[in-house]
Amino acid sequence: MTKITPQPGILEIDLYQGGASHIEGVSNVVKLSSNENPFGPSEAAKDAFRKAGFDLHRYPSTDHRALREAIGEVHGLDPARVICGAGSDEIIAFLCQAYAGPGNEVIHTEHGFAMYRIGALANGATPVEVRERERVTDVDAILAACTDATRLVFIANPNNPTGTMIGEGELTRLADGLPDHVLLVIDGAYAEYVEGYDGGARLVESRENVMMTRTFSKLYGLGGLRVGWGYGPQHVIDVLNRIRGPFNLGQPALVTAEAAVRDTAWAEKCRNDNTRLRAWLAEALAGHGVPSDTSMANFILARFSSREEAEACDEYLKSEGLIVRRVHGYKLPNCLRITVGDEPSCRRVAHAVGQFMGDE
Repeated sequence: MTKITPQPGILEIDLYQGGASHIEGVSNVVKLSSNENPFGPSEAAKDAFRKAGFDLHRYPSTDHRALREAIGEVHGLDPARVICGAGSDEIIAFLCQAYAGPGNEVIHTEHGFAMYRIGALANGATPVEVRERERVTDVDAILAACTDATRLVFIANPNNPTGTMIGEGELTRLADGLPDHVLLVIDGAYAEYVEGYDGGARLVESRENVMMTRTFSKLYGLGGLRVGWGYGPQHVIDVLNRIRGPFNLGQPALVTAEAAVRDTAWAEKCRNDNTRLRAWLAEALAGHGVPSDTSMANFILARFSSREEAEACDEYLKSEGLIVRRVHGYKLPNCLRITVGDEPSCRRVAHAVGQFMGDE
């Protein structure tokens, strides 16, 4: 038997399962399993990507200055307090690497994004799961779970896979109620889908214990390039930059993300289309006896009467060429997460669910 063993905690990590993208023997597949923007990136972003092909022999910048300045300009943030990574997943990994280790605890919510637990275990820390209240983040439960060993609290707002969120007042109460040694991380992967929501930026500006993360994978349609960013207190950014690889983002990703964030008209169009189609899809599914919580993201968490019914519906959707996401791994076995696609996709999935439920 080999004596070569990984660090404690790593073998407790279940391999991450991404959304499926094909169905054996089925053509004309519609993928609604990964919360991708069905309209893709803007023309400006695609043009920037094409032009980047002429400089593939050049190393990218190590400080990501142009992208950080673009983010700062569009969102009204200090570029010096922005850090960029290979998706927001890498920023989450940096935070766990920098602030959590053996003997430390990392809090995440009951139905929170899987990478919080993975990041904790990968660094030898103990993940602590805190209950939600009807699939909504419970601030009191989080505060009650904090101990002397707690180092990080992760919440996604809006949350994945529930689509629910808490307001700025509750976020403020959470930040103010945490012990002095705890860093609150607000994951804003879906923040751009909420009109007027800053993803926690005002909290970051006014406090030393709040960090926020964002991504280009959702609204901006750049999931294939893996670009994310974080905004935090200068003392946290300085720490994270010490462990960030100097070339963690390639030049095509950097220039494409810069073009994407500056194209605010395209972002607004995608947000408005998602809001309209999300409301239509939720109402259509409810009309077939499949309820969902009010979603603030680009997906709907459809609730069925049992796990058996949810899985049977998933199998029926597959037979119709429709791929959605089972979420039993998030302790929601009776649910299916359905990405809000373009209008034909939304109509197709609603019709298929209706057929399954015996309404059509």
